[in-house]
Amino acid sequence: MVDHSIAGPSGLMARKAAGDRSARARLAIVLLAVLLLAVSLFSLTAGASDASAVDALRDWFSGPDAVDRVLSARDRIIIYDIRLPRVVLGALIGAALAVSGAVMQGLFRNPLADPGIVGVSAGAGLGAVSVIVLGGTALAPFTTLLGPMALPLAAFLGGLVTTLILYQVATRQGRTSVATMLLAGIALSALAMALTGVLIYMADDRQLRDLTFWQLGSLAGATWTKIGTAGPVMLVALVAMPFFARGLNALSLGEATANHLGIQVQKLKYVAIAGVSAAVGASVAVSGGIGFVGIVVPHLLRLTIGPDNRYLLPASALLGASLLILADTVSRTIVAPAELPIGIITATVGGPFFLWILLRKRGVIDL
Repeated sequence: MVDHSIAGPSGLMARKAAGDRSARARLAIVLLAVLLLAVSLFSLTAGASDASAVDALRDWFSGPDAVDRVLSARDRIIIYDIRLPRVVLGALIGAALAVSGAVMQGLFRNPLADPGIVGVSAGAGLGAVSVIVLGGTALAPFTTLLGPMALPLAAFLGGLVTTLILYQVATRQGRTSVATMLLAGIALSALAMALTGVLIYMADDRQLRDLTFWQLGSLAGATWTKIGTAGPVMLVALVAMPFFARGLNALSLGEATANHLGIQVQKLKYVAIAGVSAAVGASVAVSGGIGFVGIVVPHLLRLTIGPDNRYLLPASALLGASLLILADTVSRTIVAPAELPIGIITATVGGPFFLWILLRKRGVIDL
């Protein structure tokens, strides 16, 4: 009798690495969930507030109708109306970017694929900037028809078009050239940034101030309204992408093998591209450009729990959420009372990490 849990593509990939790491992966997911909770509580209480994490939890569980609230009115405004939306939005964006990176790396079968590096974020940014600058003029019918959904939808379309072009350019006969992918990503990013520059040149002073800070990435404008607009898009993408795990595991063995294992490869590619574009587009629409999360998080986890996407995708979501919440906490406290754009924090960490991956792949370093 054949053990299908081993014979299947997911089980095969888990053992193709350094033995079966499923037990370690499950433990890692539990620990990452605990880490996310701890980081969220730390972010809620770090900064200009006397409330502790214990006080915040006691106040939360006391309920809004409690006569004797643990937190003062000032602290409740700070925590519930300012910081909690940032934590929720940061968790959604961090998870969306990290899982998108893991899916792209599985799709292209290369650990260097990342929405920011290969131009997907730049394309999504172009779509979002188009609505910000032209929403009251040339794109007025579009924004009037869709209302608050116009910005995330435009960002989604920009990311989708960029991803489709990238895939068509970099893939030939089922094989993706890493060099072509990176070069095409650079070219697409440059083109998107050039068109974004034209739109910025057309912007008025108010739009220009918003765009300058937005391009560097920030969660400063996090509100429950923004979460209600872009959050469902990210949530749907995050719920859908773990279902790609079996197909991505099979695809890592080659397209011919994946086909023999019953995977509809072309359908998987298009659905995965749509999911990545939706997640990245919604993220860029509300936070601007935040890079390197999609390459740092999956690569760190592969070194720890292996390449099995059944565990890699949920683990990436948890670690990505934790890292972005932590980066946001650093960005708003390191130069307080001013705020450092979060994109600077992630680029400071992610840039050297990306160089390390490149040197490691070339055999220059062995760590």
